[in-house]
Amino acid sequence: MSSLKVAVLIEAEIDLKTKGAYVASVALSFEAMGRLGNGNIYEQRGLDAVNSLSKEGCTAKFHQLDILSQESIQKLKKFLEEQYGGLDILVNNAGIAYKMSSTAPFREQAEVTLRTNFQGTLDVCHALFPLLKPHARVVNVSSMASRLSQVSEEWQKKFRSTTLTEEELVSLMDQFVR
Repeated sequence: MSSLKVAVLIEAEIDLKTKGAYVASVALSFEAMGRLGNGNIYEQRGLDAVNSLSKEGCTAKFHQLDILSQESIQKLKKFLEEQYGGLDILVNNAGIAYKMSSTAPFREQAEVTLRTNFQGTLDVCHALFPLLKPHARVVNVSSMASRLSQVSEEWQKKFRSTTLTEEELVSLMDQFVR
């Protein structure tokens, strides 16, 4: 087990053929996190980033993650437990969006997007939150595309409720897709 401060960056890219997301994670030391910046981390790019950071003297390891697969999420959890005993920073940046020119029906776009951006992220959080060390940080990254202003006032009110539970939020997301 390592005393190294561990940060996990999770990124995603949409795969329109499978209507799923291709996601990767990189376990980084804090100094590596700062040098990596905001970039897309997919398998080859993830391996390249690890190699580049290693050359700079940073500690980084690549670990494949399919955010839509419980098995893959559990593999990442086990890896983090065994290698580091937990984590200090979790950066959830696994978001996808269809291009404005997409001809996919709205319902399909909503289902695929919510499956990745919401349910996949929620599943990762459920798995990895127990690994957060004392004083750990979680960063959830979102784009302007996720603004609530894109939904009706009625929906905005529901989503902004200060008493909204996780179970109610999951139900709202399911209702939104329908």
